Amino acid sequence: MNAPFTVLAVCTGNICRSPAVERLFAAHFRHDPSVHFASAGTGALVSNGIEPGMQRILQARGVPTEGFAARQLTEETIRSAQLILALTVAHRGEIVEMYPGAVRRVFTVRELARLIDALPHGALPAGSAADRFAALIPLAARQRGMRVIAEEEFDVVDPYRGDDALFEESYRQIQPAVDRIARYVRG
Repeated sequence: MNAPFTVLAVCTGNICRSPAVERLFAAHFRHDPSVHFASAGTGALVSNGIEPGMQRILQARGVPTEGFAARQLTEETIRSAQLILALTVAHRGEIVEMYPGAVRRVFTVRELARLIDALPHGALPAGSAADRFAALIPLAARQRGMRVIAEEEFDVVDPYRGDDALFEESYRQIQPAVDRIARYVRG
């Protein structure tokens, strides 16, 4: 049996934004074992659970949060992921600096969602979520130079140590992007 296609979300501490991306995608694709969702942090608070502010938001929407433990981003983690979704342009830069070979498969989550808007419906082949995610990467990468996206539309605000309103704002930037990508991949 082949290893599942891995989608890796990356933020700083791996306790707020990237776990939300990981868990939201996992909820969308819970019945497709061909794809695995993970997350890591560039400065991870290793072994910590999801920050309570984000945990409450996810749980209120029925997204499982148990069993999460933050982990540090490593070159090996980057190498083993087929698609990497950074939460900011700065994170994307850190990933590529750590492993330049990942440049064509690293997007910010909001960037990828916006690039999908330029793709025709039905551009992905039939098949598993893994097949469709794999086909999405080069299609989206080709759109980078053809589609103007304001840089401020790439980043997701960091809610760490913020109030409930900041956690909600961060979630409101993450959730539509994840939903858009998931809908496109599912067809």
